Amino acid sequence: MNTTPTIDDLLEGLIVALQNEIIPHLGNAKSVATAMMMQSLVQQIRQVLPMLDGAVANEHNQMTRTLRDVASVLGNVAGPEADRIRERAAVFGALPDVPVPQDQASVREAHKRLGFGLQDTIADLDTLQRAGHATADAALQRLREYLMPTIMNNIAAISVGGGMVGRG
Repeated sequence: MNTTPTIDDLLEGLIVALQNEIIPHLGNAKSVATAMMMQSLVQQIRQVLPMLDGAVANEHNQMTRTLRDVASVLGNVAGPEADRIRERAAVFGALPDVPVPQDQASVREAHKRLGFGLQDTIADLDTLQRAGHATADAALQRLREYLMPTIMNNIAAISVGGGMVGRG
């Protein structure tokens, strides 16, 4: 919970694992070249990811604006094509702008601080329970109501096929 590796961290780990654990054990030049091309593709993904969500959001907002502008420029032009353009502008141009995603570094840092806060809260609740405070039991139950679904979501996200990585 307290460490939140980024997608970039995970992809970098894959590149390193390919370099250190796979490539040295490959038996022919074609396999080595293929593994190196895989590393190159993963690196390209690493380079695109930081800007992808923002670019998609910006393009969405520009496309809706463009459709409205195109219909407006046509004005009173008659005909089925112009009608279809105006209809698209009315439907798609009416979509609200989407927010450009927030910088994920600040979100991860806040998440990390909150995770340590929950960890410290568990320790403090344990001390309160041992001191006989019955309300600490209820407070711990509330904390568990958050933790269990979160843990289950994390397990579901990292499961592969019939089990965890390396099993199944």
